[in-house]
Amino acid sequence: MMEENIAIAESIITKWDPNSSSYTQITFLFQHSRKEAKEFLKSVHYLRGAMHVLVGGSSSSKLVLAQNLMQTAMKRLEKEFYQILSANRDHLDPQSVSSRSSGSAKFYNADEAGSEDELEIVGESITEVERASAFAVSDLKSIADCMISSGYGIECVKIYKNIRKSIVDGGLFRLGIQQFKSPQVHKMDSEGLESILRNWMDAVKIAVKALFHGEKYLCDHVFSASENIKESCFYEITKEGATTLFRFPELIVKNKKARERIFWQLEIYEAVSDLWPEIESIFDSESTQAIKLQALSSWLKLSDSVRTILSDFESTIQKDSSKILVFGGGIHPLTQSVMNYVSSLADYYGVLSDILADHPPPGNSSFQEFKSVVSDDCSTPEVSVHLAWLILVLLCKLDIKAEIYKDVSLSYLFLANNLHFIVEKVNNTPNLKLLLGENWVSEHMNKVKLYASNYETTAWTKVLSSFPERSADISPEMAKECFRKFTQAFEEAYRKQTSWIVEDGKLRDDLKVSISQKLVPTYQEFYDTYMVMLSGEKNLELLVRVSPNDLGNSLSDLFHGTSASVSSTMMPSQRCFLI
Repeated sequence: MMEENIAIAESIITKWDPNSSSYTQITFLFQHSRKEAKEFLKSVHYLRGAMHVLVGGSSSSKLVLAQNLMQTAMKRLEKEFYQILSANRDHLDPQSVSSRSSGSAKFYNADEAGSEDELEIVGESITEVERASAFAVSDLKSIADCMISSGYGIECVKIYKNIRKSIVDGGLFRLGIQQFKSPQVHKMDSEGLESILRNWMDAVKIAVKALFHGEKYLCDHVFSASENIKESCFYEITKEGATTLFRFPELIVKNKKARERIFWQLEIYEAVSDLWPEIESIFDSESTQAIKLQALSSWLKLSDSVRTILSDFESTIQKDSSKILVFGGGIHPLTQSVMNYVSSLADYYGVLSDILADHPPPGNSSFQEFKSVVSDDCSTPEVSVHLAWLILVLLCKLDIKAEIYKDVSLSYLFLANNLHFIVEKVNNTPNLKLLLGENWVSEHMNKVKLYASNYETTAWTKVLSSFPERSADISPEMAKECFRKFTQAFEEAYRKQTSWIVEDGKLRDDLKVSISQKLVPTYQEFYDTYMVMLSGEKNLELLVRVSPNDLGNSLSDLFHGTSASVSSTMMPSQRCFLI
């Protein structure tokens, strides 16, 4: 039986000796006849069994013959293996393999199908490309199984790695993945870096979901005979490209430029987070541990970087020492920049929730105390606490900046303006409003009203105090003195407050209405009462320079940031008396 097996093997192996004739040099066994290829593999199997018997026997000549036949067979299989891999580069590109591995089409083993006809029948339900792929993978697996079991696994793997690595590297190159050094990234302008980042986020999804997934699926199938070989082979094929791909976020983290790049880091972090289950699944072996650790390292460094940027941003607000006196008590540039930044952060609340969970600013006792107050029920998301804290830091800084104004009433108007801007920004940013909640909005809107009330009290008390108590019975001389005091106080308040600013139309109108309700009826009553008493006085127009109607018109000029004289609202006949 042993001799018969050697004879059968010698017949078919010699026939397909790559060096025996020009025909066998240009003809490929698996293309010529899959049935004969199957017989060739079977003869190698029998030859291997015969060699095991001969090793312990005395027939050295037969052992030498068997060894020579085995070497010839392996050369033929190496050539066949290389040809199948090369000829089917398009059919076996990782993205196509990945799509088939998750769909209805699967790879079939020729040995399991029983015959070429049976494999053809199976192939009726799939496309021509899928059928070609199924044949190719089946042949590759059969050859790999044969070579590995015959002790020629190294030669087989070398061919596979060389071809498949070039395919994977080429795929990554077409996706725009290239090696960058940290100085290159640092020198990029915003537009150039944005283009690369956008491309990377698109590329990493394709690379993980298709390129690496498909390559692993193919590698696992072809080398299913050996766990160690399929793992090490997949690692060697993907390590360079995957390491370059997953290392890129670390280069972005090292970039010390403007804090706006936090948003890119958040998007990259989200992309890696979404892909992490697949990354873990694909690079799950001990051989590929280094690749998975590189991806994990970048992921963790992104989260660390985001937390550092947020901490630095808070510190920047606290350390802002600009002495800018915003004209008219308007919106401070710091208020606008901080709220724009916080509003943009709110759009990434899902990612920030993951990054900020259980990571409070280190050593910040004030934050911890604040957190214990706003989240005493333990249900407030960490991101909500952090964003509320950043706004609180801003409000504290605005309190300090309000002290720059020498006029106390203007400092209150400044605080009302800026807090109102903050509340409106929250109201108009759905995600931020959702995170901070209605209670936060209501509480801070009440503070706006308190600042507005304090402004009115400090700005208009002197004007309102010009009038006597309603029950007081005063003489004409006292009445004239009250008119003089009122006119002087009102003109002073008017002159100052026409140059003050309230940018929000509703807040501006609310303040005017509130001031008018306090001032106009009181003045109207005093005017109606004492103008009759003073009707006989000479040059009364010089004394009573503002009528109740003039008062209402003058109040409409307030808070537009344009300095004006109270006389501009009066009739020409009245203005001449002032001149």
